[in-house]
Amino acid sequence: MQTLIKQIRTYLNMSQTDFAQRLNVTFATVNRWENGRAVPNKLAQSKIYDLCKEKGVPVCDMAIARMTGEQSAEGEILRLYHGSKKGIDGEIAPISRSECDFGKGFYMGTAPLQPLTLVCNEEKPVFYTVDLDLRGLKVLTVDIGMDWAMLIAYYRKEMEKAKGTAIYEKYAKMAEGYDVIVGYIANDRMYTELSRFFNRTLTDVALINCLSALDLGKQYVAVSEKACKQIKIVSEFPISYLELGMLKDMSVARRDEGIALAEEIEVKYRREGKFFDELLRGE
Repeated sequence: MQTLIKQIRTYLNMSQTDFAQRLNVTFATVNRWENGRAVPNKLAQSKIYDLCKEKGVPVCDMAIARMTGEQSAEGEILRLYHGSKKGIDGEIAPISRSECDFGKGFYMGTAPLQPLTLVCNEEKPVFYTVDLDLRGLKVLTVDIGMDWAMLIAYYRKEMEKAKGTAIYEKYAKMAEGYDVIVGYIANDRMYTELSRFFNRTLTDVALINCLSALDLGKQYVAVSEKACKQIKIVSEFPISYLELGMLKDMSVARRDEGIALAEEIEVKYRREGKFFDELLRGE
C-alpha cells in the first residue's frame, strides 16, 4: 500500500507534512507508510478515503495500474484477471456456484475492473492476474446474441419452465465436451431482464440490447479440470480497505448506469422482436 499512499499524496500535490496534518497524524507516520514500515489502520484509511472522495483522486485507476502492471502474455496464452472472496486455497478447480453465468467453473475476465467490483463487498478479497494456456483446449465462444442470453438463462435456472422443449435441450447440451466457455459479461440489470423475458413482458430484441448495454469485457470460464490445470497464477494482490471503499462506489455507479441504460432501451425496443412464448411456438 506504500506506493498508493505516495501516489495519492503526489496527486494532491501535498508534502508529507501537509498530508499528515490533513489526516491528523504525524509526519513520521506518513513517512513510515510510504517506506513500507507501517500500514494505515482502518481509521486512517477512512480519513484518506474521505479526502480522496472530496478531491476526486482516481484511486481505482491507481489500484488497477498497480495490479496489472506486469507484461502481458502472448499468443495462445492469455493474461486474465480473477477476483476471489478470500483468496485461492489449493489447486485451481471449476468449483464456483452452479448458477453462475456459465455454470460451475473458474471465472476470469479480460478487464480487471469487473472481478474487482464483484468482490469489493467482501472483508478480505484477493485480486489475481493469471495466464490461461489455450493450447489443446476445446473452446466454446458465444458472441452477444440470443445464444449468449439463453445459455446464461439456462445456467441461471431461468429456463426451468421450458424444460422438455427443444429450446431448453439445445442450451442444456450446448457446452457439453468443452473445456472453456468464452462470453461477454452482462450488466448488473441482467437478472431483472431475464426474468421479464421469461415472464413474457420483454422481447428478445429488447433483452439483448439491455444485456449488452455496457461494455464490461469478456469472461473466460474454465469448466474442466484440464483447463484449470492450464491456468497459472502470475501475481496476487490483497485489496486494502481504502481501495475497497472506492471500488464499492464505482460498483454502485456502474450499476446505476446499467439500470438507466436498460430502462431507456426497454422503451426504445418495446415493440420489436418476439416474446418467449412466441419463440417456443416457432420451434
